[in-house]
Amino acid sequence: MWPPELPPLPALTRAEGELIDRYLEALDLLGRINPARGTSTYASLRAAQALVRASAGLRDALALMHSRGESELHTETLGRALRVLDGERRARRVTVPPREGA
Repeated sequence: MWPPELPPLPALTRAEGELIDRYLEALDLLGRINPARGTSTYASLRAAQALVRASAGLRDALALMHSRGESELHTETLGRALRVLDGERRARRVTVPPREGA
């Protein structure tokens, strides 16, 4: 049996697609660094080092959008893309987990 089919990604410019990709990359790395969820200082260190590169990619994607005249972020469309790409689950790794027994 096949898993349920995901909804299609909304139409994005190439720069918007790059922005989403770089944002999710940075989000995943922040989740790996989160001291409330991590298990290894070495893994957190590696993720922090990679975050420097990821944030530069995020900056470059936004600079490209700006230079092309894409001056507004279409939050509804970009939010839909993030949800299709499992952004909600990935963002939960950045938060502090609830207290045990709460």
